[in-house]
Amino acid sequence: QVQLVESGGGLVQPGGSLRLSCAASGSFRSIDTMGWYRQAPGKQRELVASMTVSFRPYYADSVKGRFTISRDNNINTLYLEMNSLKPEDTAVYYCNAAYYWRQPGPEISWGQGTPVTVSA
Repeated sequence: QVQLVESGGGLVQPGGSLRLSCAASGSFRSIDTMGWYRQAPGKQRELVASMTVSFRPYYADSVKGRFTISRDNNINTLYLEMNSLKPEDTAVYYCNAAYYWRQPGPEISWGQGTPVTVSA
């Protein structure tokens, strides 16, 4: 089973930057796609960005050109560089990973979330 621990959230002014990290640990054969989701108060959780194990990225339209996702497969860590932050980026950001362990198909793990607040 995979445990995911996010870090890097906090309070930032509009136009500022933050870098989120997500470290995976535990028992697994391999980790496939990893992603960042966010959930703002009163809203549904949404996919922000994801990256396959072969480094193919996906971005939601709302963050294209501002956010950059990356991963280091050697240390099983996912990153999200967030620039030009806007108040509407305020949310709890969750890390997600699809991994292979004892089941024939992928299993899903979620982190506990790290809050990001963009405010003057």
